[in-house]
Amino acid sequence: MILEFSITNFLSFKDKTTMSMIGNAKNNLNDNYVVINDKKVLKSAVVYGANASGKSNLFKALLEISLMIRNSNFTDINAKLPIVPFKFDSKSNENPSEFEIKFLYHDLRYVYGFKADAKKIYEEYLYYYPNGRETRIFDRVDNRYTYDRKDTKILKKIAEMTASNKFFLATATNWNYSKTKPAYDFLTAGMCICFNLNDLKPISFNAYKQNDNNLKEFTLDFLKQTDFNIEDFDVTEVKKTQNVINTNLNSRDYQILFKHKGQNNMLSFEEESLGTQMIFVLIPFLSITLKGCGVLIIDELDKSLHPYLVEYIVKMFNSLEYNPRGAQLIFNTHDTNLLDLNFFRRDQIWFTEKNDENGESVLYSLNDFSIRKSENIEKGYMLGRYGAVPFIKNDWNLWDNEEE
Repeated sequence: MILEFSITNFLSFKDKTTMSMIGNAKNNLNDNYVVINDKKVLKSAVVYGANASGKSNLFKALLEISLMIRNSNFTDINAKLPIVPFKFDSKSNENPSEFEIKFLYHDLRYVYGFKADAKKIYEEYLYYYPNGRETRIFDRVDNRYTYDRKDTKILKKIAEMTASNKFFLATATNWNYSKTKPAYDFLTAGMCICFNLNDLKPISFNAYKQNDNNLKEFTLDFLKQTDFNIEDFDVTEVKKTQNVINTNLNSRDYQILFKHKGQNNMLSFEEESLGTQMIFVLIPFLSITLKGCGVLIIDELDKSLHPYLVEYIVKMFNSLEYNPRGAQLIFNTHDTNLLDLNFFRRDQIWFTEKNDENGESVLYSLNDFSIRKSENIEKGYMLGRYGAVPFIKNDWNLWDNEEE
């Protein structure tokens, strides 16, 4: 579970920006969090904001953390890291970016962070908390490393093999250092970060092809509960037709057929609506995240999905029945139907807003506002009480139908 993550000087975020999944002291909507070490850890969070306000950039930071660590062992020593600083300030543009994430994995709390630019990693560190006490696993400042004294011999050799543009976390794990492996596993496989569901099709279809009865049961139950009128489906793997452009003989494709209630003829995946296609691709990731107590992060969850369907997905994560262990869903959306204090706690609702003068994005929570329990949050948001909405000038009088 993510406890908190922070970014500094990355894309549209200039100053240190922190999103926390730690709940406030209020005891309401108790199913929306799990209590761990006397802390409320939220199961879900939503981010609202105008277009180009920084919502997606927030998630891109987590995606880059995951990808850079995952690819580190295969990165050429002369390759540049995909780190882009805040460009609208000359000083920031020349400074490195900073990232930090605090998380729980296998009931242990970890803190991992680094400072880097496209050329090199200047700082990197990993701490954990066995028995509740902070313990350093490693600390890196340029080429100087500090670690637990009893591990110095093995880690010194690993440090000598770590290039300036490679992550020590990845190198140490690759050399079977057991203390870095849990953090590496969480950061590279424990978070699923989705910007385009189409990119997840091969993984999703392969999951269905494994003939996992639990996944099929979960999928059919989901489709039944959400009124898709689908009572069965079949996924088979077929060879792609070879052509001049694609000469990969090992390339595979999938044939997916759906049986609708009361119908004998089956429809292919391509014949289904875009909404059906998207939810079918998403369902394995919902199942894997909920059962594995992982983290699912989705950019524009409402894309091609009805608001009631989005609400149902969020309810699954906020429920005890489907999510007793605390899997997390973090997403952004423009669907204002979810802005309801009977659905989300104040600490689960976040906003991004961009300063028009300097181009800097800021992130803040509804928890920062003093509001009444009975307040209509959706109406207040649309009226601009919490910011994070576009200011649209109506200079053209498009809705003025009066004749002169």
